[in-house]
Amino acid sequence: MSALDSTEIRATLPHRYPFLLVDRISELEPGRRIVGIKNVTINEPFFQGHFPDRPVMPGVLILEAMAQVGGVLAFKSSPFKGRPVVYLTGIDNAKFRKPVVPGDQLRLEVEVLKRRQPFWKMRGNAFVESELVCEAELTAMVTEEKAGDR
Repeated sequence: MSALDSTEIRATLPHRYPFLLVDRISELEPGRRIVGIKNVTINEPFFQGHFPDRPVMPGVLILEAMAQVGGVLAFKSSPFKGRPVVYLTGIDNAKFRKPVVPGDQLRLEVEVLKRRQPFWKMRGNAFVESELVCEAELTAMVTEEKAGDR
């Protein structure tokens, strides 16, 4: 499996506007790694207040985009017969290297460091062009959705 478009991403993640922060998955190796794209436009609702005269994408939303890409990886790698549910459980060693501004395209690369069901440890890097703008280690828990959970 290599790429997912926005329709397939919406079928995978529960997030919706304005909180769906993944536009495309360009590479996917289940159980190993994934590359996702977030196009950052001036129309993002958070730019109204962060900051009106100098728009900068909030770091926490860069981490959320990274976590959503990691969530797609975990979801598509799940051994469950039913629908897996992915919860972000931790963020460690987050570093922000450069501001992300309207017009940038974030390339979010996430690789699995370790898996021991139900937990996943992943390393994420966010790039604008070839420049690293954010990095972090993410921990997620993957469980199976039970009847009545929706």
